[in-house]
Amino acid sequence: MYTIKDLYDLDHTLAKDYLLQFTYPWEALKGIKDLIIELGKNLGDDYTEVSENVWVHKDAKVFPSAYLGAPCIIGARTEVRHGAFIRGSALVGEDCVVGNSVELKNVILFDHVQTPHYNYVGDSILGYYSHMGAGSITSNVKSDKKLVVVHNGTENIETGLKKFGAMLGDHVEVGCNSVCNPGTVIGRNSNVYPTSCVRGVVPENSIFKNSGDIVEKTEI
Repeated sequence: MYTIKDLYDLDHTLAKDYLLQFTYPWEALKGIKDLIIELGKNLGDDYTEVSENVWVHKDAKVFPSAYLGAPCIIGARTEVRHGAFIRGSALVGEDCVVGNSVELKNVILFDHVQTPHYNYVGDSILGYYSHMGAGSITSNVKSDKKLVVVHNGTENIETGLKKFGAMLGDHVEVGCNSVCNPGTVIGRNSNVYPTSCVRGVVPENSIFKNSGDIVEKTEI
């Protein structure tokens, strides 16, 4: 439930061929910077290199007060709004929103991802049509600075990574002011209640209410 195949439709990101090399999405985090630089060389005339290793699609809208750190790619029809801070190593897909006071660092955002209000997303991959509510963040470093372990019930998966935020599957909804702790993996079509503290693996098609209270979605 936490492999790349389980979580993502790869037809909705420029990182498709890159991600196909890996089994688990967090294995891709170390190479995002180099990936963006390589992709940038072959983007074509629809993209403008506005500064060194920063490419913006001609149909994207970047507000004047936004900061675009290298390397990054901003896809078609994406909005990067006032006060957004893209620190670098950010691959942002098509039809995305990077909003006011949002900070991105070492991330892949699939198409139609929304991080619209006061979000921090670091060392993370956000799937197609995933959405982070206002004030929700990924926490990407453990307080004890130890390597991140993905917890799935009694199963513990060593990642070998000190920095690892969250892997959100396609169509995941994270409620306002929630925190995705280091090593969080949320399956496709799942919802997280507002003000939640999320840790470990949340199965697909689930509702995370709080720790120990995860229920399966039912058709209405």
